[in-house]
Amino acid sequence: MEGYRVRRADWERDRERLRVVREEVFVREQGVPPDLEWDGLDDGCVHALAESDAGEAVGTGRLVPDGHLGRMAVLRAWRNRGVGAALLEFLLAEARRRGMPEVVLNAQTHALPFYARHGFIAEGPEFFEAGIPHQTMRRRMGP
Repeated sequence: MEGYRVRRADWERDRERLRVVREEVFVREQGVPPDLEWDGLDDGCVHALAESDAGEAVGTGRLVPDGHLGRMAVLRAWRNRGVGAALLEFLLAEARRRGMPEVVLNAQTHALPFYARHGFIAEGPEFFEAGIPHQTMRRRMGP
């Protein structure tokens, strides 16, 4: 089984590789309208990129300066192999390094157990974003 690594991506240099993953997962697979996916925030975010041993972009996620995590996406063939967890841990470490007291995300409801395993607590009612059920989750960042 081929391995992967997670690294910090540079939006200018890695933009197209990040776009490929997000277009496949969010726009094609989940039907998110492109104008919702490309919200204009990417330039100011910290991006994580998961790459296969062969150098293929297989997953991504981002940390917005206000402490929101999002755009977590892993290509279908790479799911259930720890890629999402590795991306999340990378971004949580970055939030910790930046001294953020907490991180917040809007999880698709099918992913609530995944985020709960990583210390996130659901709050508030379920809501729809891009036609997909979501729920806000929050995690305090301890020392």
